[in-house]
This record gives sequence, structure tokens and C-alpha cells, in this order.
Amino acid sequence: MKTYIALFRGINVGGNNILPMKGLVEVLAKMGLENVQTYIQSGNVTFSSNQFDSNQLAYEISRNIFHKFGFEPKILILSSADLKKTIDNNPFPVETGKLLHFFFLSKPSKVPDLEQILKLKSESEEFKLTEKVFYLFAPEGIGRSKLAAKVERCLGVSVTARNWNTISKIISMIDTK
Repeated sequence: MKTYIALFRGINVGGNNILPMKGLVEVLAKMGLENVQTYIQSGNVTFSSNQFDSNQLAYEISRNIFHKFGFEPKILILSSADLKKTIDNNPFPVETGKLLHFFFLSKPSKVPDLEQILKLKSESEEFKLTEKVFYLFAPEGIGRSKLAAKVERCLGVSVTARNWNTISKIISMIDTK
């Protein structure tokens, strides 16, 4: 059995795509997923499964949510090893909590607009782009970051972001399984 992390995109925001965590746990349990745990309402879920195709798993979860709640959320699924590798590759100090952000890419960015990224980046911001993650250290806060607001457009791929505090909580959840 393998441990996975599902990162949902755009749920429970502004009254749209409402997905109660209790209902989500029920859907995943009915699918045969085990050890299902959620963290905060924005859609962070850990679970265990014998399924080894994360794209198929994301599709099946999305379809099951559609049948129960009437919408198909975008879901990025990582293995616990993928998440730990993401943390190991982080070039920034982790004690920065809400100032350090991980933008998980739906697929590798083939032609990122690095020129635009550099134009949008504030003087205090730092970033690193890998095949699967765009790391952003935003010491003035994410709400003020022009780069954070437009990073998806600059990368040309869909992303879902989490701050260090959320990532560290998810890691603690999978380390207890």
C-alpha cells in the first residue's frame, strides 16, 4: 500500500465548489482508499491505496466527487516520496512559514516565460523552478506578490500552491501512517 497526498485546487473558495471535508472523506473511503485524513478546508488529503497510477487516481476521485457534489475538482496527486523530494529540493529557509510557497505544477513547464517572471518578481522575492515545483520566497507576503498572482500564466501550466506551514503539517500527517 502506498501513501499519497491529494492537493485540490479551487474548492471552498468564495462560495464556489463547496466540498465538505467529512463528505470528501466518505467519498474516498467508498472508493476503497484507506487512512484518509484531511487538513483544513482548502483540500489537502492524505490516504493509502494499492493504485499506482496517480493520474488515474486523480481522475477517479474527481469523477466520484462529481457524482456526489456536482462538480469535478482539479486534483494533483503526489506520492509521499514525491513530497519528501520536494522538501529536500527546497532552497529556502523553512522557518519562514507563510512566506515560503510551493507551486506544484500539473506537468513540466516546457517554455516558462523567465523574462516575465523576472519583471514581476519584487526585489525581495526569490524563486527556483524545477520540473515539478516553483518555489517562491515572498518576504513581503503572498498577497502583495505580483509574481505569485501571475506565476501560472508565466509557466504556461496549471499549478496549485501551498505554503510551508501547510506542507509541514501534511508531512507530519504522512509520517504518522
